[in-house]
Amino acid sequence: MEEQKENNNVNEEIKNSENLEKEVKEEKIEVKDAKTEIKEEKSDVEVQKMQEELENTTDRLKRLMAEFDNFKKRNAKEREMLYSSILGDIVSKLLPVLDNLERAADAETQDTNYKQGIDLVLKQYMDVLTSFGVTQIESVGKTFDPELHEAISMVQDDSLGEKEIKEEFRKGYKLGDKVIRHSMVIVNQ
Repeated sequence: MEEQKENNNVNEEIKNSENLEKEVKEEKIEVKDAKTEIKEEKSDVEVQKMQEELENTTDRLKRLMAEFDNFKKRNAKEREMLYSSILGDIVSKLLPVLDNLERAADAETQDTNYKQGIDLVLKQYMDVLTSFGVTQIESVGKTFDPELHEAISMVQDDSLGEKEIKEEFRKGYKLGDKVIRHSMVIVNQ
């Protein structure tokens, strides 16, 4: 009986040890699974962080590209305005020469070759100005516009409409939409 008890005890211990082994194996599997899950969670977190960094970098790059594009547009516009301003200054300094050429062309002379030469120089001068975008402001017969014309005198003429320009004293010129020199005109009241 004692032997049988001992056998039962040994069998029980074997069963307990087998159960214990099973439990240890299950615990090891659970630990491995937990480690795998932690690694996966850690890699998911790292991937998420990397994606956020990529999005931030992409956003900064897009902003820099937009800023650079705006800079190029602003720079081109400033260059164009500077060019227009400089050209306007040069042309405004040359307009008195044009006025004198027109006076010379209008002067009476017996020498037809001289007259023809002055007319050719005047035409060439006007062609050069036109090639730069300079246009003459139309005045006579038009309505007075203070942005284009400068009134030097007022007259009363019933044959003309109100604020209609009767006579042009000095021609005005524009460079594109910018007035370089206003026309000096006589306006009907």
